[in-house]
Amino acid sequence: MDSLLYSAPLAGLVGLLFAVYLALYILKLDAGTDRMKAIASAIQEGAMAYLNRQYRTVAIIAVILAILIAVAINMETAVGFILGAVMSAAAGYLGMNISVRSNVRCANAAKEGMQKALNVAFKGGAVTGISVASLALLGVSGLYIAFGGDIKAVEKVVGFGFGASLISLFARIGGGIYTKAADVGTDLVGKVEAGIPEDDPRNPGVIADNVGDNVGDCAGMAADLFETYAVTALGAMLIGVTVIDKYPNAVMYPLVLGAAAIIASIVGTFFVKLGKSGDIMGAMYKGAIVAGLISVVLFYLITQRLMEGNTGLFISALVGLGVTAAMIIITEYYTATTHAPVKDIANASVTGPGTNIITGLAVGLQSTALPVLVICAGILISFYVNGGASNPSMGLYGIAIAAAAMLSVTGIIISIDSYGPITDNAGGIAEMAELSKEVRDITDPLDAVGNTTKAVTKGYAIGSAALGALALYAAYSSEINKLLLEQGKAELVLKLSDPMVLIGLLIGGMIPFLFASFLMKAVGRAASTIVSEIRRQFREIAGIMEGKAKPDYGRCVDIVTIAAQKEMIIPGLLAVLSPLLVGFIFGPAALGGLLIGVIISGLLLALMMTTGGAAWDNAKKYIESGNLGGKRLPDGSKNPTHAAAVVGDTVGDPTKDTAGPAINPLIKVMNIVAILFAALILKYSLLG
Repeated sequence: MDSLLYSAPLAGLVGLLFAVYLALYILKLDAGTDRMKAIASAIQEGAMAYLNRQYRTVAIIAVILAILIAVAINMETAVGFILGAVMSAAAGYLGMNISVRSNVRCANAAKEGMQKALNVAFKGGAVTGISVASLALLGVSGLYIAFGGDIKAVEKVVGFGFGASLISLFARIGGGIYTKAADVGTDLVGKVEAGIPEDDPRNPGVIADNVGDNVGDCAGMAADLFETYAVTALGAMLIGVTVIDKYPNAVMYPLVLGAAAIIASIVGTFFVKLGKSGDIMGAMYKGAIVAGLISVVLFYLITQRLMEGNTGLFISALVGLGVTAAMIIITEYYTATTHAPVKDIANASVTGPGTNIITGLAVGLQSTALPVLVICAGILISFYVNGGASNPSMGLYGIAIAAAAMLSVTGIIISIDSYGPITDNAGGIAEMAELSKEVRDITDPLDAVGNTTKAVTKGYAIGSAALGALALYAAYSSEINKLLLEQGKAELVLKLSDPMVLIGLLIGGMIPFLFASFLMKAVGRAASTIVSEIRRQFREIAGIMEGKAKPDYGRCVDIVTIAAQKEMIIPGLLAVLSPLLVGFIFGPAALGGLLIGVIISGLLLALMMTTGGAAWDNAKKYIESGNLGGKRLPDGSKNPTHAAAVVGDTVGDPTKDTAGPAINPLIKVMNIVAILFAALILKYSLLG
């Protein structure tokens, strides 16, 4: 065991200490007026109440699964499962705790100017970003070392990935349902029926809406990328076992790459500063570019030390960083208000909601092409530069390293993402606390950029999930073939002439659509409950519209929290049970087909839903910024173009923030379950 392996848990600890330092810095800042503190306190209480209820619900499922794993597999894997679940939950809990305290401080800092407010928002987001990457690396590397740091230890760490996946799945499902039910329900009654602006304190759902920003885009994204980081590292380690004869450090190599990137991400956070142009997005990209460049240098040195200077593996690591950059650029093109796709949707709104919907769907469908081509290029390069033509195991390892390198910069990417809900809440608090126009002139541009950062990081999350899932599938295939070899049987080869493979492919292709339908319906049902409650309060509590009576914000938070928890169970069970059912009934070949099917259709559907939804959202914001007549016509009447864009945004909201992002953990949960139960499926399948 090379001593450099210990750099992985050490970097994880350094990252956690840095996150604590940032958190303490944020908490020392002034939270503003008593009115601002009261609003922020309501958001904090709602967010933590939601998270506590969600973790209680998931804990019951986790305990049952831990017992099943201990009995069916072994106790070490069960321990890893519990640790993965706990650390994933801790990442979301820590991130959201600071996010809901950074928002009010960001709003107050806006009184001192743009740079100060940006600094608070980004550092608040960096607490989530750095802690997620650090906890994931610390968990995987620490468990690997604790279990002996050998080949058998890698298999035992798979449980950690399943624990992380379970929390991620339910965080994405529950958080997505909550955030969009609250958003859609609040907007439908507030904006459309009552005619009051967004974030108006007279709206009973306004606190639930602000809570939703955090549970969806902060805790949800944190758990999602924690899981992706962990399972991608695991996939690379499992494939590394197959090439360990040639490269003894192949298992630890992805962990040390992750350690280097955490240090690079920490350094990158210090470079997020506004330049003379005042470009907010550019300031954050500056930090990401610095982190990427430092990572390149460190990756080269690590490859020289651990992998005998293998140029192919270093190129694979560069490919992973290149795919990250390409996914960010492509997603920004399709979702930013400065580019043609969003403007096309906005222009289509002139002729009504029908053409808005048609154009938005077209943009979403088109947005899948370039990311898929980039991922294909990444796979092709990584496979062949590592000699995949003559040694497929090395080619697959190269792909896994590209995925691990892509995920290694998770810290700085999530920092950029978590900036979004902080600035969104800051704008809401400024509005509800009736702060000056000068403050809103600071928080509004920050919030507008936040919409782009959330869209961009979702594109990154999907792309990284696709590469990570391919690595996991390769690990599943490798595990099955190793078991077959031990039994003296031929390797498993997936043939399209095999009906079991076709059955698996078709079921796998169908599952993301069925899963997404469950979530879309769930948002509709949950939104209807909050709509009914807001209408009741407007009807029964006298003086709300005049500002003389205070709405019952807590009631709306409770209603949508309960609805989200109830709605997340069936989609969650679909992800966990479908690979087990297909595997135990149809066999390992059908399960292999299932995994390929879910990766392909899940990638395309997730890209279409998240990018298309974000484009719909920003088309509305493009009009609201004064284009195509703005919100209201010169005579004061409502602009029908804006009304049409609102319809498109309402459709796009649950696609970009609920169904689309939740497909990421769906894909990875199914793959990790397949790896975990591969031996049992091979032994007990009915038809395979």
